[in-house]
Amino acid sequence: MLDLRSALLAASLHLLIGGAGIASAQDLKAEPKVRESDPIPPLAVPLSDAASLARIPDDVIARRGVQLVLDRKHRQLLVLSDGLMTGRFPAAVGTTGWETPAGRFRVFEMMKEPVWTHPVSGDLVEAESDKNPLGSRWIGFHRDCKGRSGWDGEQYLDINGCTVAGFHGTPYRWTVGRAVSHGCVRLYEENVQEVFDLVKVGTQVTVLP
Repeated sequence: MLDLRSALLAASLHLLIGGAGIASAQDLKAEPKVRESDPIPPLAVPLSDAASLARIPDDVIARRGVQLVLDRKHRQLLVLSDGLMTGRFPAAVGTTGWETPAGRFRVFEMMKEPVWTHPVSGDLVEAESDKNPLGSRWIGFHRDCKGRSGWDGEQYLDINGCTVAGFHGTPYRWTVGRAVSHGCVRLYEENVQEVFDLVKVGTQVTVLP
């Protein structure tokens, strides 16, 4: 299981460095591992609908139209329409030290059947492959060009260049509901496809810490 966790963390690095190759392979550096791997994070504790809504600020509830609210602590994505919750889905979020950015954002890019580029080798994994860590949909909502570094549960990483966070599918269903990524938000395939059809570029996204 830990070997699979290593593979998943490595896969999520492509998303973190920009999805379309904003940072080059040489920009990503890993220092030799000097400590044991961390345990796989547990699943989030379930919340009721009422408790989930109670965590959302009043001014966010008051917005009109469709919006997404990610509860990072409880690892779930809520879909709101005119202040009413119309969907609630379990989600995987960033691991300790690589947390999914909290704040208020907007969807700025959307892709069906995205192709994944390996962050080190540059090899392409086609959308149809069951090894593509992006799944069938990508919804980007945050870009940061300050770079990031730190321990990711397996190794120390130092990434230069732009990083991107977004919602996407995953072939690794067991990771959904855990804090295991480098900042992106993984959803079950059936859920990310549903969410993709509900939003558009410009849709508001709120990430609660």
